[in-house]
Amino acid sequence: MRIKIKRARAKQSHDRGIDKAISDSAIQLVKAQGTLKPRLLIVDHDVRAFIMHRLELAQFLHKAGYEVHVALPHDPQLNAVSTECFAVHGYFLSRQSTQPSNEMRCFYALYTLYRKIQPALVHHFGLKPVLYGGCAARVAGIPAAVSTFTGLGYLFRANTRSAWFLTKLVSGGLKFSFAHQNCKVIVQNLDDLKSLFQNGVAIAHKASLIKGSGVNISVFIPQPEPAGVPVIMMAARLIWEKGVKEFVEVARILQARGAQARFLLVGEPDSNHPSAVPLKQLEYWHACGYVEWVGWSYNMPELMKQCHVFCLPSYYGEGVPCVLLEAAATGRPIITTDSVGCRDVVRHGHNGLIVPAKDVAALAEAINYLIDDSQLRSLMGKRSRKIINKEFSLNQVIKENKAIYTSLLKVS
Repeated sequence: MRIKIKRARAKQSHDRGIDKAISDSAIQLVKAQGTLKPRLLIVDHDVRAFIMHRLELAQFLHKAGYEVHVALPHDPQLNAVSTECFAVHGYFLSRQSTQPSNEMRCFYALYTLYRKIQPALVHHFGLKPVLYGGCAARVAGIPAAVSTFTGLGYLFRANTRSAWFLTKLVSGGLKFSFAHQNCKVIVQNLDDLKSLFQNGVAIAHKASLIKGSGVNISVFIPQPEPAGVPVIMMAARLIWEKGVKEFVEVARILQARGAQARFLLVGEPDSNHPSAVPLKQLEYWHACGYVEWVGWSYNMPELMKQCHVFCLPSYYGEGVPCVLLEAAATGRPIITTDSVGCRDVVRHGHNGLIVPAKDVAALAEAINYLIDDSQLRSLMGKRSRKIINKEFSLNQVIKENKAIYTSLLKVS
């Protein structure tokens, strides 16, 4: 036990040293560039999520005249995020841990960072940054704070005793965070907004709805279907709640029936999540030929072009899944579940099909229906693109976020 403790302390000291070096170099970068105002800090819960969903927001804000800083959990990819247009800081966050020592360490890391940077506004993304960063911003006296829920997961929906107790603790922390005199709470779908209201976590004048993280419609553009048999693609973090097992089971069933289609599974197991799909399981499915597992890819525009139908049978409790926006922007019909966040992108029978969560038979029927009808796929795909242009473009999301920043900074 003593050896383990010493090793843990050594690792913590090592991480703090790296984070300090990154943070110091980031501040030197800003000094070299000259002071820009106002100073804005974006705090995200995951490096990969930031790269895929918030990087363009940070770049836009820099061009708009903000002095942009970004705080991300310590990660081997952290140095790769550094660019010429914003400063990057590392901080401690253990995404799945509920140990009090780790939670306090996260809070203290953010509190210390806020006191050091002294931003005019801080914007949190993800539950733990919203919870601990929001509390830290209030204690540190940050003039303005924004908190974006990228999905509540099972926070207010689980019915076990342990989940109920944890929800009460988190709710108390969120209430303290949102008692900040100059803050806004952003949710990505109406279901999450209702949950926050019903649980007394947020009040109406502090809450806003912004539909997802947006999709760059100049990068994801409508593409004709590729030649060959229909390709049904699922892309996600490979945890069970995303519906991975259901997707593979449907692939096995339809192939046994002789359906002419390929099933493409894109993504990697989330090593920080207790429900991560085991690597050996993925390799087994791939070897059996049920699905073609291709791993993770940052080149989603190219992958989206290769599919005929996009499928996400998630029951995770999403915000608005970015992959659904990307598929729709590419002009693909979507099959998804009647779950929070997923149903916000699809109009059943219009640009795709919605099936009950965990219903393998209904999912198989829906996929088979679109496999056999290329004209319907084309029509639904065109409708998907129209929905994206009207409701979910990245430019629109950035504009809505910037409007919130402007209103808060005027007050501060």
